[in-house]
Amino acid sequence: MSSFFNLQSEVIIGNLTQTGLSNWLNNHYAECKKVIFVDSNTMEYCLPLLINFIDGLENAEIIEIPSGEENKTMEICFSVWESLTEYEFTRSDLFICLGGGMICDMGGFISSLYKRGMNCIYIPTSLLAMVDASIGGKTGIDMGPYKNHLGVFSFPKKVYIDIDFLNTLPQREIINGWAEMLKHALVADADHYTALENFDVKDSIIPLDWVEKSLMIKHEIVESDPKESGRRKLLNFGHTIGHAIEGVLLNSEHSMDHGLAVAHGILVEAKISRLLNRLTSEEFERIEKSITKTFELRKFDEDFISKLPLLMRQDKKRKDNKFRFTLLSGIGSGEIDVVVDESVVFDALQVLL
Repeated sequence: MSSFFNLQSEVIIGNLTQTGLSNWLNNHYAECKKVIFVDSNTMEYCLPLLINFIDGLENAEIIEIPSGEENKTMEICFSVWESLTEYEFTRSDLFICLGGGMICDMGGFISSLYKRGMNCIYIPTSLLAMVDASIGGKTGIDMGPYKNHLGVFSFPKKVYIDIDFLNTLPQREIINGWAEMLKHALVADADHYTALENFDVKDSIIPLDWVEKSLMIKHEIVESDPKESGRRKLLNFGHTIGHAIEGVLLNSEHSMDHGLAVAHGILVEAKISRLLNRLTSEEFERIEKSITKTFELRKFDEDFISKLPLLMRQDKKRKDNKFRFTLLSGIGSGEIDVVVDESVVFDALQVLL
């Protein structure tokens, strides 16, 4: 077991039964109400692992929402706030987020606004949530096609990371988290990327120390820039394009998982880096190979491509009416706030045709 502090949150890595969660609940929240926030997947596969082995949760209320990014909406938030009010929860009670990236993003948002801030902890159950969504204090919900358009910075009191939950996941969810791990390595650690690019995540168990390495890359970046005024923007690599793709497809029958959308975004933004001579041909080919061998990329038509700039103009990282990207100046080296002409963006998007 290991632990560290990420700004206002203590992050504890290890088997839940050995992390002291039961003792912490009994020492600090024995007399308080508790609610466990889950989606339909974590309700079935993860909740039994929590309530059957952790003392202090026997009488917890359960609030379940449907799984899927299309449910990350204000309407669902209102229904949860109404339930909390009906159950007479106070800000001193405890809100427990048990789930993947959507549950952490949305649960953090809900708990941060309820009565101006309710005590909250995260227990991430997906690889993506473990290495990304649970660390750094970003919360948010979608507004129409705009990803995380509404949100606040709010930190849980604790984050409990138990990789045994990964055993409950289909391969598709492991691959979603892999995209974020590749991103972390590409912007900050060339040696880690070399290890990842030669690994077949489809047929192997991801080593725990790689999960911890990815988590620590994000932790170190967030610690240096909590509110994303500068260096934290490194973590946006792949997301300007990825969020636009995800947004266009969000309410269609062809919706795309976040991790897969980020993989598309990594490829396009690496291509932008290449077109601007920030990456060598060899470096771009390495990135292209690692993305195409792991992710089942979709091909899009010109009509789809033409819709992306509209969503990119609503990107939270945009300012001065210019497209600003986090790009690569080499594998393991990201650069923030690079102004890119729209014509270069369109040229790079051709890799998706």
